[in-house]
Amino acid sequence: MWSWMSTENVAAADRADWYHDVISRTVAPHELTVTDPSAFRARSGGMSLGRIGVSRHFHTEHSSRRTPRLIRQGDPEHFVLGVITHGAKKISQHRTDTVLGTGDGVLFDTSHPYAVGTPGTGSSGMTFLHIPRTLLSFHAPRLDTVLPQRFPTGHGLAAILRHFIDSLHTHTAECTPQERRILDRTALDLVTGFVAEQTDTWAGAPADTPQRVLLHRVDAFIDDHLGDPRLDPRAVADHHHISLRTLQALFRTREEGIAASIKRRRLDRCRADLSAPGQAGVPIGVIAARWGFGRPAGFSRAFRDTYGISPQEYRNQQAAEGARRANQVCAPGQPGGSRGA
Repeated sequence: MWSWMSTENVAAADRADWYHDVISRTVAPHELTVTDPSAFRARSGGMSLGRIGVSRHFHTEHSSRRTPRLIRQGDPEHFVLGVITHGAKKISQHRTDTVLGTGDGVLFDTSHPYAVGTPGTGSSGMTFLHIPRTLLSFHAPRLDTVLPQRFPTGHGLAAILRHFIDSLHTHTAECTPQERRILDRTALDLVTGFVAEQTDTWAGAPADTPQRVLLHRVDAFIDDHLGDPRLDPRAVADHHHISLRTLQALFRTREEGIAASIKRRRLDRCRADLSAPGQAGVPIGVIAARWGFGRPAGFSRAFRDTYGISPQEYRNQQAAEGARRANQVCAPGQPGGSRGA
């Protein structure tokens, strides 16, 4: 679960000290300088996936430094991979200044001095993955020579990594401990693959890392193209320049094959739309076509085979359930409902 902290209920005179304490405890010991303490605002949240931590930070203008003295005082020995969600940041490490804008990614580490600032005025926000150096030990010597590293997140593995990081904020609170462990492994796979690409150190990665990274790329491609009726195993293989046999071998590590995976994802999207009140007036055939089913009869048959009920029956069932819940909430005098005057 996410744990959030905010300056909202902190006296203005104490906010800078409060945020200094938060960052020093949740990231690493820092020096913090706030230009206008009376106007300073901040909100931070964090959670653990297992080995990898996740944090989000939103704040107004300030600067911070991690000095050799503070590193000796306390070092979590983390690589930090972050995405700027809004505003701008400047990070300096190893005599290199890196300016970041909204959507940019950055990689730095806590074991060497660095400085972070907010160029100009205004607020900024970022999401960080905190990865123990031991998990990337085979890359560490090369990484230490190229940090801090800015990278665009608009395409390729970096784009997949950004979408994954964004989804952690949106959906992780719903996940079970077992699902968070899966996310922890997924995060490490994506970070390992990304770092190996950036540093040309695939040779030092675990033997199956390229295959796992390719599988994540395939997943992202499928999810982005479910509405295309031409999407099939051959199209996926061709897009990734691999043989159909190689693609099928990748999916042998899962409970369903590539064709079944595409079909199941399409059905899941259709089922979600059929249960959405805002989609009640959309014909079932339109919903089916939206998610890549070319023939309504084929969609209805696949839906019934999977869920044991026709699309229309499912839609009616969900509408009735929604009406029942609404009546419970609105009925005067009912438990959980509103009470009349």
